[in-house]
Formats: sequence, structure tokens, C-alpha cells
Amino acid sequence: MGTAVRPRTADHGVRSLSSSSPSRRAAQAVDALRHGWPLAIGQAPVLLPVETAPGPASSPLALVSAARAVTLKLANQREAADPHSPVLLRSGEPIDLVAARPIADPALDLAAPLKGPFLAEHLDWPEEAAAAMELARIAGILPAFLVAPEQAGEPVVVEVADVAAFLDAANLAIATRARLPVAAVEEAEIVVFRSPDDMREHVALVIGRQTSERVPLVRLHSECLTGDILGSLRCDCGPQLDAALAAMAAEAAAGGWGALLYLRQEGRGIGLVNKLRAYELQDQGFDTLEANRRLGLPAEARDFPVAARMLALLGVKEVRLMTNNPAKVTALEQAGVIVDERVPHQLPANPHNERYLATKRDAAGHLLR
Repeated sequence: MGTAVRPRTADHGVRSLSSSSPSRRAAQAVDALRHGWPLAIGQAPVLLPVETAPGPASSPLALVSAARAVTLKLANQREAADPHSPVLLRSGEPIDLVAARPIADPALDLAAPLKGPFLAEHLDWPEEAAAAMELARIAGILPAFLVAPEQAGEPVVVEVADVAAFLDAANLAIATRARLPVAAVEEAEIVVFRSPDDMREHVALVIGRQTSERVPLVRLHSECLTGDILGSLRCDCGPQLDAALAAMAAEAAAGGWGALLYLRQEGRGIGLVNKLRAYELQDQGFDTLEANRRLGLPAEARDFPVAARMLALLGVKEVRLMTNNPAKVTALEQAGVIVDERVPHQLPANPHNERYLATKRDAAGHLLR
């Protein structure tokens, strides 16, 4: 079985950030993960991100997502029985960062199929483990850590509750706004929103003259670099963006108005790099939802309270929402926005995105024909 992991002590080997606000501590933790620095979360042992740590470091213990534990044949072990909880795995030999990468990344399974055997150990710090996975998602890295590794260096301190503070939509405020004529319509205004501790800046494009007399046509559009900018055919994001702007221009011409909320939530909230890893898995035969799960990431991680906060700051309480996703309507209503009407927003498929759209219809419940 090996020696049990002892939690780190609060007064040894840890750089204190107690003077920082909870949201700022979480922001510093996200930055630490992007740089490959270790974290000290609550009472958990020190955690070192597998993907970004520069090394050298090794440990016989690693923390992986519940979904990754299934692929690694750990899910049938009693200590890994919870299908939603991260799993602490032990190897018979110390795992260095080179060996840990194929353990963490399912896109490497075909190239490195032989891993383990591993033993699932009891996890005494499930809340800290879940917080680590969420911080990894926010940072856009693989959700996998070496646990209490040798030569990890001085960790950055963060608490479990800090993650929720960082994600609190109430932190969002209007930073600036300006007139922005666009190809779809000349009468448009861009409004930029940001939070003090989050580098992502969300945008609203208000089309036409805003008035309380007309319920606006609203589209929540999550950032998609490949679709919006490069014209990717693997999704329908670019055509949806263009069609939404055209519909709002028509609305403005008829005396109404619209607002396109451009949310910096690439890949349904998992980040650009992990979205492209999911593409690799799709090329191996998995659908878009299965690919996210194999990466140990949520199929849906977009933060719709952020959109609700943006609408509130714009003075919008009621919307006509352009979407094919009933869950998006529900999420926005739960965040306090009245959805007066769901406006369908379906566009023709192409040979490259037919399976993607079918998965959204059949597995995610989107109202597509």
C-alpha cells in the first residue's frame, strides 16, 4: 500500500497570501497552474500540475479526474466508486512528469496504451481535490496533478472557497463602451465588461437604439476562435454569429434592437487548448461530449450567470433569446433574466459538422431538426 500522504503543515514550506482577497488568491492559483507552480489547497498535500510543471519532480501518487480514472481501470475499485469525485491513484514506482503526461492526457492513449497497474487510494480531501480540478479547467490545462511530489518547490496557497469567489459574477463591471459600426449594421455600440481578478474581458454589441419599450433580441455567443475567426467547418459557431448579427440588424431596421453577448468561454468553458485536444479525440471516433468527458472536463462549463450580470449592467431584465438549447433558457432564467421567447437559431449542416450537430440534438437536447 505504501506510506499514507500526510497533509502539509500550515506553517512550513508555504508562501502565505492571507492578505489577498479570496478572488485574488484564486486568480494567483490559476496563474500558478499556467506557470507550472505547485498549489497548496486547504488541507490537501501539495499538488503539482502535470501538464505545465517544468520538473524535475516525481511521486508515486497522482490526482486524476473521475472520467480519467475510468479509462485507467480504476473505477471498479472501491476507493474510486464515486463517479463524480477525482481519484487519488498510486503507482508501484515513482511517477516523474514524463511518465505522468500519458497518464493525464487521453489524446496520447493510442501512442502510449500501456499504463499502470494503479491502485485507487482513499481521498481524505475531496473538496480540495474538486477545487484543484476546477482551477485546472479555468487555467485551461489537463486536470491532473502529482501529489506531494519531491522537488516541487514552494507552493502558492489557495482555499476551496476562493474558487467560488473568483467565479462570482457580481465581480463583473462595465469597463468602457464606444460606438462601433459593424458590417451588419452601422448603428452599434460595443460594451466591454471585466472583473478585477480575471483576465478575460466579455463584450456586448448593442445593435440599434436601446429602448425599454421593446424586448431585445439577444444571443449568448461563446468565443470560438476556430469558428468565428478561421471559418472552421467542424462547428456552426461562425455562421451562428453572422446570422445573429444579421437578425439583429433586421430587428433594428424594424424599430427594435438587439444585443449580442460575446462570452470569453472557449470550448464550452474548457479553453482553446483542451478544445483542440477534444478535436483529436473526435478524430479517434469519440463524439464532442465523450471527448470532453475523456479529458476529465465537463461537457458544459459555460458560466451563464456572467451573461445575466452583463444584461443587468445593460439594464436588460427581459429578452427574446436566440438559441436551440433549452438548457440555456433555463440557466438564464435561474440567473434572474426573464426569457419572453426562445427564438430558434438553426443553420444548415455541412459534411464536417453533421455528427457534431447530431450529438447536440440527441445527447445534449438541443432543439434541432
